[in-house]
Amino acid sequence: MESVSTASPLVTLLEDFSLEMTGKDLAKLEEARDLIPPGTRINVTFLGNEDLRMRLAAARAVLRYGFVPVPHISARRLGSQAALEEFLAALQADGITENVFVVGGDPAQSHGPYDDSLSVIRTGLLQEYGVRHIGVSGYPEGHPAIAEPLLWSALEGKSAALTEQRLPGTIITQFGFDVDPVVSWIEAVRARGVDLPIRIGVPGPAGVRRLMTFAARFGVGTSTAIAKKYGLSLTNLMGTAGPDRFIRTLARAYDPRRHGEVKLHFYTFGGLRATSEWIAEFRKEN
Repeated sequence: MESVSTASPLVTLLEDFSLEMTGKDLAKLEEARDLIPPGTRINVTFLGNEDLRMRLAAARAVLRYGFVPVPHISARRLGSQAALEEFLAALQADGITENVFVVGGDPAQSHGPYDDSLSVIRTGLLQEYGVRHIGVSGYPEGHPAIAEPLLWSALEGKSAALTEQRLPGTIITQFGFDVDPVVSWIEAVRARGVDLPIRIGVPGPAGVRRLMTFAARFGVGTSTAIAKKYGLSLTNLMGTAGPDRFIRTLARAYDPRRHGEVKLHFYTFGGLRATSEWIAEFRKEN
């Protein structure tokens, strides 16, 4: 594991946070850029309603504004090896290929030769096109379409592949509303010998209805008890909620000696400015 900060757990978690945006969020990035610390890592999605031009434009803007672009590569959305190489070559030509996040992606069936993120990593093509750091996914509450033993096997396989290829990596988790399974999962990751730094997925401030919609889509637990702990009101779906309770609870549970390097990754759900404002205010208060 990488070196562990001696600062308070809350400060440590909030250092070097990362953000996520879609290819359609260019105008929103422009609105938020003055609130985002220089050098912040910003992941750029690889969704079905985006194309190569949109993804590249978003990643270029992230770099142009002084941040670190982390383009996503969705394995099952790639129709061929040629499509993967076209994307990597375009990233390399723009100088934005150093960091990528490789994920299986939403399609139930592969559009081409890659069934999962590990199959992309094992091609060796990422390094050939200048990739120097690879993010992979983690699921503290499991995955609605993948059995838990397969999730663990995949994570261990990705960690081993990165070690074999001498590439540093990071695990970025799905967001959630309950700290308990997150901490248990981190401990299980470490117990399995996986020492990659971890970025815990956190929802940016958003309307309760919107948060519930995304939670249902990704299989995230939203029982009444969990909602109450997080600060969500299931009887007032018109309200809004931020992750302050979640982050403070995580900070109290976080032990760098046992859990290694842990940071936060904010899913902005299109609200880049709202999330950036919230983070800036929260850091100021803490």
